[in-house]
Amino acid sequence: MSVFSVIGAGVAGLAVATELVERGADVTLYDRAGPPGPHGCSWWAGGMLAPWCEFENAEEPVLRLGKQAIAWWAGHTSVTRRGTLVVANARDLPDLRRFSRRTEGFEAVGHDQIQSLEPDLHGFQKGLYFDGEAHLDPRRALADLYQTLCDKGVQLHQSEVTPEELPNAIDCRGLSARDNLSDLRGVKGEMLVIRANDVTLTRPVRLLHPRLPLYIVPRGDGIYMLGATMIESGEGSRITARSMLEMLSAAYALNPAFGEAEILEIGVDVRPAFSDNLPRIRRRGNTVLANGLYRHGYLLAPALARGVADLVLDNKHSEMVDEDHAERQSA
Repeated sequence: MSVFSVIGAGVAGLAVATELVERGADVTLYDRAGPPGPHGCSWWAGGMLAPWCEFENAEEPVLRLGKQAIAWWAGHTSVTRRGTLVVANARDLPDLRRFSRRTEGFEAVGHDQIQSLEPDLHGFQKGLYFDGEAHLDPRRALADLYQTLCDKGVQLHQSEVTPEELPNAIDCRGLSARDNLSDLRGVKGEMLVIRANDVTLTRPVRLLHPRLPLYIVPRGDGIYMLGATMIESGEGSRITARSMLEMLSAAYALNPAFGEAEILEIGVDVRPAFSDNLPRIRRRGNTVLANGLYRHGYLLAPALARGVADLVLDNKHSEMVDEDHAERQSA
């Protein structure tokens, strides 16, 4: 039996460990902060499995590989398949037209169809409905992956280790791996968890806006995740006043009842990314580094996990494998 040590218990590490265990490997997890929780950026994700929407400003692999994520997650946690609704205020309809030109897999909808899909959205005359998309609760997904691994005998050691200390290490530490990945950068995201009992939305809704495109994701029981900014910064401890005001203003534009919402949580994270915002798998001696999920953590983690398992178990190189990076940098 193949034996591996996976460092990092965020969405990347848990997905990699899950894929390895399901292929018969023996895995031990290491995370200095312990089981999944607020310390990890994947805790604060939107959980949207939206490859067609994300294709609007992403590379082609995000669409192609992201399409496969919905089935993978449905086999490991609860997934809601109600699509995504994209809307814009009248003054921002040029942004809606631009969005439609840069993506696919949607149906153009008018006022009556928008009202049929989401009766609590008012005043929107045009939108795009991506019926093939889905969403999940990130915290439940992390908990389900972790519990399944525990049930299969995988142990988590709450200790700080380096890849060099462990046999057959797979480094999924996110930004903490910058000591071994000099080209990894941080992208700050800010989000809110709110309760609005007077608003009912049943699917993720994206509001296009020139400064801050907003998405809102229902969590059930009147709770919504509202986000999120993308700021080139490695500082992840504080939300800016401007970001909070703009997110709340955008939510108010969706439905004025959001003005009475209760703010339950304020989340700030820093996502690891490479220059093209696509993940990489690199092998350094006995260590494999899997990183760079950017804002596509839940969308691309299954493909990253499959790529790692293919490499370490079968020496099969997926398109994410980038083993000659060090040689190219020194050339």
